[in-house]
Amino acid sequence: MINAQQCHEVFNRCIADYHRLDTVDQPIQNPYAADSIDSLLYHKCWIDTVQWHYEDLIRDPQIDPVEGMRLKRLIDASNQKRTDMVEQIDDWFMQQFAGVTPLPEATINTESPAWVVDRLSILALKIWHMQEQAERPDADEQHRQKASDRLAVLLEQQADLSVSFDQLLADLAAGRKKMKVYRQMKLYNDPATNPVLYKRK
Repeated sequence: MINAQQCHEVFNRCIADYHRLDTVDQPIQNPYAADSIDSLLYHKCWIDTVQWHYEDLIRDPQIDPVEGMRLKRLIDASNQKRTDMVEQIDDWFMQQFAGVTPLPEATINTESPAWVVDRLSILALKIWHMQEQAERPDADEQHRQKASDRLAVLLEQQADLSVSFDQLLADLAAGRKKMKVYRQMKLYNDPATNPVLYKRK
């Protein structure tokens, strides 16, 4: 079974790999075995990392409107990939806990393990980029100090979430929590449920 530390290691490797070229157009080169949980974690973080930089690009006040719309479509597609990947990771967790019989008093967590993984991945990105701001040589001391203060909060948040994640997995393994997953079912991405799309047919 994985733990939070394993997630951090994969996410940090992914973010560092991306920043070697630092371009949203680069292909993913996942270093892990195709069917492994590390491969899923890396792929998830790669999607998040590319989308992080899409979000930077689209906020350029001088952006060409056509390019802005192209980026908006890429962000929409990335959001769907992110959701699909979370659900794939939850499928992996479902398999891991398939043999566990929940205790009679077992409860359901507010979010599934994979959505905690999602939060850990985003936190890893926030920490990486806040560290960058805290060390920016072209920024003034006030900027760097503000970034350092924020970084300390992010690191505390990461530590707290990591403990909660590991506790959740331990509770699921012991039957104190029940593994239950709900799909996102985003209506606006489905041509059959988005009125703007199905009314055009």
